[in-house]
Amino acid sequence: MQGTVIKSTGSNYSVRAEGKIYNCKLKGKIRLDDRKTTNPVSVGDTVDIVLENDDAMIVNIHPRKNYIIRKSINLSKQAHIIASNLDQAVLIATLVSPRTSLGFIDRFLITAEAYGIPAKIIFNKSDLLNKELLAIQQQTIDLYEKIGYECFTVSSFDKTQIEKLKSVFKDKRTLIAGHSGVGKSTFINALEPGLNIKTGEISAAHSKGTHTTTFAELHPLSFGGDIIDSPGIKELGLVEMKKEEVGHYFPEIRARMNDCKFNNCIHVNEPKCAVLEAVKSGEISEERYVSYLGILSGEEMDWKEWEIR
Repeated sequence: MQGTVIKSTGSNYSVRAEGKIYNCKLKGKIRLDDRKTTNPVSVGDTVDIVLENDDAMIVNIHPRKNYIIRKSINLSKQAHIIASNLDQAVLIATLVSPRTSLGFIDRFLITAEAYGIPAKIIFNKSDLLNKELLAIQQQTIDLYEKIGYECFTVSSFDKTQIEKLKSVFKDKRTLIAGHSGVGKSTFINALEPGLNIKTGEISAAHSKGTHTTTFAELHPLSFGGDIIDSPGIKELGLVEMKKEEVGHYFPEIRARMNDCKFNNCIHVNEPKCAVLEAVKSGEISEERYVSYLGILSGEEMDWKEWEIR
């Protein structure tokens, strides 16, 4: 049978196939494949399973169209695949409790751009914002919508807002990502009542969330599609790339780079640079350009957490 991996816990895998959930183990030969990851099977994988007596075994893993990977921090420097075969990635961001920085948002969007995964931003906890913060949130939304990213505002306790957002997720496989405490699990519970995903509390001392999701898990949506709840991301580094490639993952830079005088322009101090001219004129936001410079300097190039491929 062909199925989809919906949960991975150590050596056990939950696979959804033909309307049933099977608790599976790996056929021995798969473990021996020359793989550079700690886990040969990830949530979202399409696999073939066979039933042997009372056991279900994964005997084949289909090629992935994309995947999310977390680099290991141990000396082996292996990687751990978190989820695969995504239609889109949605970042849950908050201005308070905890605050999501523009730099973090940019790194998330750049990562998705690099591997062709459509990305959207949901600004959660809008009900906690005062007049001044609501204005800042709107400015942030305007910044990202101007360059082509869909943005939404929501309170996970507002059923009307949640209902309107269902069309964003319908019939798609979506990764939900963000810092711990931004309300990922609460949002998913509101979107699909009955899942009862465990949610955590915000630390009053540090305004940060506690990790309640320790591994990615795929949940079917009753109105069509799948949603993947993922562990909170503390820091988001970027996969190493050549300096001249970075601009390709900023839509507003990509749109202007062919107008630069030099083909290998990296848009820092070169003469007749169309990107620099756009920054000076305000056509490219200074905030986004600062993020770009930070990546070029190598500050964000060290992969400590996640990468999307």
